[in-house]
Amino acid sequence: MSLTETPPSPIHVLRTHKDPVNTLFCSRDNDKIYSGDAKGRIVISSTRSLRPIADWLAHTDSILGVEELGQSQIITHGRDNKIHVWERPEESVAIRQAGAATLAESSAPTLCYSMDVNALNYCRFSLLPLNENSALLAVPNLVESSLADVWTLPSRQRLHAAIGNSQNAISKFSDGRAGNKTGIIMAMRLFHLPSTSVANGELCLLCAYEDGGVVLHRRMVPEGTQTIEGRGWEIMWRSKLHVESVMAMVVAKDNSFALTVSADNLIGKYDLTSGRSEIASPGTVFRTKHPGNGAVAIRDDGRVCAVGGWDGRVRLYSTKSFKSLGTLVHHKQACQALTFTSPSDVRAHEAVGDDEEDMTPQEKLQRSRWLITAGKDARVSIWGLMSFEKRL
Repeated sequence: MSLTETPPSPIHVLRTHKDPVNTLFCSRDNDKIYSGDAKGRIVISSTRSLRPIADWLAHTDSILGVEELGQSQIITHGRDNKIHVWERPEESVAIRQAGAATLAESSAPTLCYSMDVNALNYCRFSLLPLNENSALLAVPNLVESSLADVWTLPSRQRLHAAIGNSQNAISKFSDGRAGNKTGIIMAMRLFHLPSTSVANGELCLLCAYEDGGVVLHRRMVPEGTQTIEGRGWEIMWRSKLHVESVMAMVVAKDNSFALTVSADNLIGKYDLTSGRSEIASPGTVFRTKHPGNGAVAIRDDGRVCAVGGWDGRVRLYSTKSFKSLGTLVHHKQACQALTFTSPSDVRAHEAVGDDEEDMTPQEKLQRSRWLITAGKDARVSIWGLMSFEKRL
């Protein structure tokens, strides 16, 4: 059975980069694809015209992450130990009609502000929006790469310092392991876990480490309270499923579970709603036939995941049974980034001043089923997937 409604090949291939593409992000309205490469360039491409809206050198080293911040800004993270916040550019009619040939370095958006961060361990930021104008930002600690800090935006004030310092964290573990025994943080996710006792949910930080383990940290102090040296945080659980370093981690949209991949042939799944059990492991391991994985993404409904391999292939699985849903073959080198578009009920922004660019409901539905992949071959590929309803 075909993976897509057409033969299993990309429906579009964007060749806007000349260097390996490390990170991808798709806007919630499915209008823009953000891609960042190994030389520090960011390209914003329109999903309507499939042409660049902006293309500029955002950092002096490889891009670790890019994401929208509210409705008017974007945040970028580079290996140059910098995080930049930019004004979000929009696609003009002139760019849509003329295409990439009109873009130059002048297409760089306005820089709003910057932060110094520690990018030693290739771990990208985790952004948690609070409202339209503010957010929390988790990054590796400025000094110790096995610990994490949480900052407030746009104030750029450090709210929580050195999360993961086991000597000061509240924990029932008796093994006495210090934070640096896990090795450096490889991936992190800051999120609110629904709670009956906390109105906005409990603030949690999920960290994946160099030793192949994953730890869930929970804030114990009241919201807005500043903490240092890892105090005020509880270690809810530890789980070590991988025999190699975790290369990528993703959390489902509803924060119910997380997935990790590594150089080994394992996929780790972690129940984020399992409570504070210190005995039973919240993790379940699934063995595949394919070692060497560097990227993972979960569809918004939480039922399908995609895993990017060092062999360039993208493998699709059911997140419940981990039954294979097929393999996408296009990239000639390692697939390093992938992302699903959002469901069709997310309202797409209508093009301004060009009625021919407005999309029909069917076109919006098709675009909501895209999987976007990128890799060392410098290509960004767009795949039109089926719903998989009969196979899940």
